[in-house]
Amino acid sequence: MRLIVTTFVGVVFGFFIGVSFPTLSLTKLTLPSSLLPTVEYVEDQRSGLSTQRFLNVFNPLNRNNGSSTRAQVLNDTSKIWVPTNPRGAERLPPKIVRAESDFYLRRLWGNPNEDLTSQPKYLVTFTVGYDQKNNINAAIKKFSDNFTIVLFHYDGRTTEWNEFEWSKRAIHVSVRKQTKWWYAKRFLHPDIVASYDYIFIWDEDLGVEHFNAEEYIKLVRKHGLEISQPGLEPNKGLTWQMTKRRGDREVHKETEEKPGWCSNPHLPPCAAFVEIMAPVFSRDAWRCVWHMIQNDLVHGWGLDFALRKCVEPAHEKIGVVDSQWIVHQTVPSLGNQVRERCKKEWTMFQGRMANAEKAYFQALGADTTDSSAH
Repeated sequence: MRLIVTTFVGVVFGFFIGVSFPTLSLTKLTLPSSLLPTVEYVEDQRSGLSTQRFLNVFNPLNRNNGSSTRAQVLNDTSKIWVPTNPRGAERLPPKIVRAESDFYLRRLWGNPNEDLTSQPKYLVTFTVGYDQKNNINAAIKKFSDNFTIVLFHYDGRTTEWNEFEWSKRAIHVSVRKQTKWWYAKRFLHPDIVASYDYIFIWDEDLGVEHFNAEEYIKLVRKHGLEISQPGLEPNKGLTWQMTKRRGDREVHKETEEKPGWCSNPHLPPCAAFVEIMAPVFSRDAWRCVWHMIQNDLVHGWGLDFALRKCVEPAHEKIGVVDSQWIVHQTVPSLGNQVRERCKKEWTMFQGRMANAEKAYFQALGADTTDSSAH
């Protein structure tokens, strides 16, 4: 009887104790960390899914919602990480990425697939002032519809060019008192001009009576030139023997200069050399040259002697097209202060290139005493 009474009292007491406290959820039960296995939280950056989330799926404490959580993990498309995408675009699905662009003009209406009636294969840019409008008009007429035309206006005058019909399909970029290479560095990024096989970056004071752009392209392809320029009329504005037109051939790639000017017949100014007044670059060559242009050295002096570093072998892939030639009209544009700046930039560029090469080869443990070898 005593055992029965004790048992009955214990049951009644336990019942009242149980109903006196809120329900204790196992999901909120905190166990000592020593009783649980150590779990390292590792997040996969590529998928955005974490080890912890996968563990939660199989946690017996989550069996009630396990099916929905597991489906969430397998169907989670909120995070993307693609390391092979361009830098900064890793979070985008690859098929939406458009890393390159062009200067093709688009309509503001209609079907985008029907915008372009033609897609020019080449690009020509001129850095211009309105005073040279007649000269530029004559030059533009030498370039067919296969060319996209870009004018960089250093005098701020753009609307006046509307008197020319071709101006309506040209790209006009206006920034006052800047140079050709300043514009090129900022508006001709290789990914922007990637649609064009060849890029002409020309001055405004060039006579083009004996020049045809389509024929020029044919000769450049025929002779495998990655960097080139038309030959210059021998009697006007000539600085280097290399760029002087020869009347007995289509193209030349080497020359003879004054004694002592060329330490190597395959190096500038005797070979692998064109001037910066009217250069023409292949798409691949321009990708290299653009990266070599310095942000602060805007006149480009010294750049022509370094172009050879962007093609190999340079003495074979850089040349002058003689049968399509131009005249450098040498319109006065450099005052004394500007000319001093040009010379200073040339010295600075040469120093930067020499120091950069020296640092590179020293990092490799190579002997840098013989600079001509590099």
